[in-house]
Amino acid sequence: MSPAVQGPPGCAARVVAALRSAGLTVATAESLTGGLVCAALVDVPGASAVVRGAVVAYATELKASVLGVDAGLLARTGPVDAEVARQMARGARTRLGADVGLATTGVAGPGPADGHAAGTVFVAVAADAVPGGAAARRLALAGERAAVRRAAVDAVLTDLADVLGGGAPGPAAQRLGNG
Repeated sequence: MSPAVQGPPGCAARVVAALRSAGLTVATAESLTGGLVCAALVDVPGASAVVRGAVVAYATELKASVLGVDAGLLARTGPVDAEVARQMARGARTRLGADVGLATTGVAGPGPADGHAAGTVFVAVAADAVPGGAAARRLALAGERAAVRRAAVDAVLTDLADVLGGGAPGPAAQRLGNG
């Protein structure tokens, strides 16, 4: 996998090219981004060779019923949680038959939700190349709703670029535990 894969701008195109070069596929599980991650990927010509699909699980119960996130975990922590993000990424990977799963969950705003401030976001990558099979990181994003959602897309694509480049997700941000 190429170390030339980098984050934005143009990250989606580089990610699609790296996935294609490596013979890998990707699927997304999205909450606050509402399909924007998958949309960014499929905007790239040739994405059909690597993108398996997406699940937009905006409602909390869909995270459990569709993606397989532990219902007890959701009851304890709510949907804005690192382990929820990891399980969403694993669920996308498993349910959609992809090599790599991506996930976004959090609060886009404008106000707080589920006990978290607007801009509290977790992104996750699930792949064989990730220690423990999946990793998540917490973001504290500023700005209006659209800016928070766009920054979440950029963050998860950057994390995937890091994995494809042979590194760990989110080297410049606070890393949360694997597994």
